[in-house]
Amino acid sequence: MKTVEHFVEKFAPENYNLFLDINRQEKTFTGNVAISGEAFDNKISLHQKDLEIISVLLDNQELTFKTDDANEAIHIDLPETGSMTLVLEFSGHITDNMTGIYPSYYTVDGQKKEVISTQFESHFAREAFPSVDEPEAKATFDLSVKFDQEDGEVVLSNMPEVDAERRQETGLWTFATTPRMSSYLLAFALGDLQGKTATTQNGTEVGIFATKAHPVKSMDFALDIAVRVINFYEDYFGVKYPIPHSYHVALPDFSAGAMENWGLVTYREVYLLVDDNSTVKSRQNVALVVAHEIAHQWFGNLVTMKWWDDLWLNESFANMMEYVSVDAIEPSWHIFEDFQTTGVPLALGRDATDGVQSVHVAVNHPDEINTLFDPAIVYAKGSRLMHMLRRWLGDSDFRAGLKLYFEKHQYSNTIGRDLWNALTETSGKDVAGFMDAWLEQPGYPMVSAEVVDDTLIISQKQFFIGENESKGRIWPVPLNSNWAGIPDTLVGERLEIPNFSQLAEQNQGALRFNTENTAHYITNYKGGLLDAILADLVNLDATSKLQVIQERRLLAESREISYADLVPVIAGLTEETSYLVVSAINQVTSGLMRFVDEHSETEVEFKALLAKIFQANYARLGFEPVAGESDEDELVRQSTISAVLYADNADAIAKANQIFEAHNEDIEGIPASIRQSILSNQVKHAESPDLVDLYLRAYVKTNDGNFRRQLAAALSNTNSEATVERLLAELKNKDIVKPQDLAMSWYYPFLNKSFTQGQFWTWARENWAWIKSILGGDMSFDKFVIYPANVFKTAERLAEYKAFFEPQLDDMAISRNIAMGIKEIAARVSLIESEKSAVEAAIKSVNL
Repeated sequence: MKTVEHFVEKFAPENYNLFLDINRQEKTFTGNVAISGEAFDNKISLHQKDLEIISVLLDNQELTFKTDDANEAIHIDLPETGSMTLVLEFSGHITDNMTGIYPSYYTVDGQKKEVISTQFESHFAREAFPSVDEPEAKATFDLSVKFDQEDGEVVLSNMPEVDAERRQETGLWTFATTPRMSSYLLAFALGDLQGKTATTQNGTEVGIFATKAHPVKSMDFALDIAVRVINFYEDYFGVKYPIPHSYHVALPDFSAGAMENWGLVTYREVYLLVDDNSTVKSRQNVALVVAHEIAHQWFGNLVTMKWWDDLWLNESFANMMEYVSVDAIEPSWHIFEDFQTTGVPLALGRDATDGVQSVHVAVNHPDEINTLFDPAIVYAKGSRLMHMLRRWLGDSDFRAGLKLYFEKHQYSNTIGRDLWNALTETSGKDVAGFMDAWLEQPGYPMVSAEVVDDTLIISQKQFFIGENESKGRIWPVPLNSNWAGIPDTLVGERLEIPNFSQLAEQNQGALRFNTENTAHYITNYKGGLLDAILADLVNLDATSKLQVIQERRLLAESREISYADLVPVIAGLTEETSYLVVSAINQVTSGLMRFVDEHSETEVEFKALLAKIFQANYARLGFEPVAGESDEDELVRQSTISAVLYADNADAIAKANQIFEAHNEDIEGIPASIRQSILSNQVKHAESPDLVDLYLRAYVKTNDGNFRRQLAAALSNTNSEATVERLLAELKNKDIVKPQDLAMSWYYPFLNKSFTQGQFWTWARENWAWIKSILGGDMSFDKFVIYPANVFKTAERLAEYKAFFEPQLDDMAISRNIAMGIKEIAARVSLIESEKSAVEAAIKSVNL
């Protein structure tokens, strides 16, 4: 196993006095940095990547150093140990890889412009200046920046500007000293930016910034959310936001969703800016992402993991708190429903594949770090575990433990055990004993419940989808039952409770476990227990309905039950107005769709089933929103219209076409909540070269990232070879497709359609070297491994996937995803082969 030396063990920095001179025309920068710290050895190392180190001085004396590009380092010989200040002069290049110092491109009034900004997480500060680029090496930073400035341009950084008057004369932007923090949190952005500011209740200046390609009012929504979220966190944590300002800047080019740089959070534009024509979902996403990044200002920035193996400490916590905070400031949104329909199924699906990483996982080399940013595990599963812990402890003890944790460890580094100790101290419960099994073990349990001879038997075993090797893992499972007389926790493999009939008389309703669906497991009810739940399904609350349907689907995926058993479950849900339940139905219909061959008799029957399920909602909601309708109705309408159009509802197809024709001079003006369906319907039923031209022109012209995604997804419905060839020819054209959008907006939707899958899959393999060079350091790179595994379903595709990716198993950035991808596709192929005829028969029978 490749490992790296931790440089902080030989040199601990205390302060960086950093100057950078940026030349945008030449795409270069020069700089110098004075690093004050303590040397524990005569031979120390600093990180650098692709920098030219011109000199290293100690007390104005040149030191001997050696550049080590293979290890992204310089090794320095010191005449002494102890406290000292090293001065390094260096230069470097600005590249388009969206790491280190990089440009973002945009257009205003037909003029191409750029913003220069930084992305230093996880280990890219070394691309901008020599440093000990490790989380544990916390220091303060004094930053000053000079650049080829034009009128009206500004520089933003973590801290407020100082010496503004001097800057008028020298052009040097100087910023106040940062708190003690890790190198990956330093940030700046410069260019022709505009912004709006407001103030929190405790006096923090909050600012939202973007390029002038966007109207100023597009910042209003995020500004309001950010102010209220900071106010909430200060009250919830009992610890004040620690620095003078909280700036948030939208960047035209950005690898991830957002980055929590202390005091200068950076975002994809789509996750910060909201225009007048926006959807409920896009507004909620902005609120969640802003709340997530602000949570990091405490959890990650004020207190930071010691090393990347505790990345979950940052991300799982922030992912949980985004929901807690948004639910508190906007209770009418019922935002936990969003987590139930996105994070929960994502975590349950991926965590059931043998070979998945645990939430806490060893990191031996920085090349492995990007693989940790698995949205299904570190974010969704980790968040679910934190929700589970919060419920287990109670909110009061949970909050008290966090306050103690922040106060005890502020401006320093921690490991997971430090958080458990704080929560144990405030709650009196053995938090480590409860949580270790969930964090250290991959996967999750299936809890089986059945009644045998009037004895309730509850048991657990690890749940798998696909080929697996059981390791006999056991978890402390919070049963969270709706019945009195049931133990709180299943601690072993099996629990027997006698006199079930007597217990049933003392309780009402069907017996269920994991109420509110907060704990990370699924339940397999058997016999009469299952019959009782399904008989009462339509009367359950929305979360419970979602949970039952979700769990039955997962059991079908794992072959614990037949996939055909799902068909009658959803066929009876024809009067559901809850978005939670409609989302659960969509999960099942998406799974069933894999068994349905295009242009087959089964497809006709399947479309009839969808038409029946969604008819009542279509009649109730139609296409046009009505005044005063709920946000939930908008979400249900989106699913309904998509379903009835897929089902070839003639009335819906005609209405969608009418709406398109009414907006054909301004397709961006189609109401955003139905725009995806309208655009897709037009491609399906009226595709032409002119229509493709129209969509591509709109794609290039718009500054709305949501509209771009919708246009690309709409084009994936093509049935024209000429269109496919044309689009493939544009994928490497950065003036049309930004690299950040290549995987999610283009590759995935086209890979997910049978007509376009083969050519896009071939394109990716033939252009693999280019993809790797453009996105190799990017968080979306592994999606080119994950997305085919998400959709391939034939033995032929499995063989092609293995032939292409198995030779790359030694690439640490993608090796785990390759191994899991092979298992995921193999499980799907086997499932379809064994269940296809039963599913086809079930679909036919419900329409009789």
